[in-house]
Amino acid sequence: MFNLKNKRAVVTGAGSGIGKAIALALAEQGAVVFILEYNEEAGKSVVNNIVHKGGVAHHISCNVAVLSEVENGIQAALGDNNLDILVNNAGIAHVGNVETTSEEDFDRLLQVNVKGVFNCLKAGIPKMKQSGGSIVNVSSIAAHVGISDRFAYSMTKGAVHAMTLSVAKDYISNNIRCNSIAPARVHTPFVDGFISKNYPGKEVEMFEKLSKTQPIGRMGTPDEIAAMVVYLCSDEASFITGSCMPIDGGFMTLNN
Repeated sequence: MFNLKNKRAVVTGAGSGIGKAIALALAEQGAVVFILEYNEEAGKSVVNNIVHKGGVAHHISCNVAVLSEVENGIQAALGDNNLDILVNNAGIAHVGNVETTSEEDFDRLLQVNVKGVFNCLKAGIPKMKQSGGSIVNVSSIAAHVGISDRFAYSMTKGAVHAMTLSVAKDYISNNIRCNSIAPARVHTPFVDGFISKNYPGKEVEMFEKLSKTQPIGRMGTPDEIAAMVVYLCSDEASFITGSCMPIDGGFMTLNN
């Protein structure tokens, strides 16, 4: 099951955290993984990790917010070959409500989290149309429920959810499936950095508090998110398109 042998997969923002776990999991199932990552050192490190484990991967330096870089990167990765899997994972976060969100911060999140996904869809879909494929967009529970002080971030993830529905509808006849996933809090280096920066001296207390916001009582792990992505990219999920899969420890349905 979940055999992705020789499938060509592009994963954005795979230098760390969830993206890294996704790239590793796809490679483990046999996919040839192309990592589009702005941080060259981080991207190459993940490639080396995959190769060390017997997989096949390549790093391509790319700022997903710039369409020409994405187009050139995907062309360099695939040449005349088809794209089988596209995972739009690259994204940035922001804390603030509408009053405390600056125009610069709003534009920055819009460029990476929304335009970045648009750019990858625009460059990737033509490479999928001939033989079909699977697209997974990393959204968030913030696209579906109100979360305090996440105004701009929630806006971008709502856009990702809407783009998922549009692409699924527009390209179903091309045998292209497009789904999104909606994680709640996932324990990544970003979370540790956020806590240490904003709650110095209270790291353990805040980690526990944030963990308990999920009814299941803990944060998710990058590997758990990656497992869902592998499933959605596999033939076992061939009847699923236009869906958003929550991976949230019960956050959206049990917090009442």
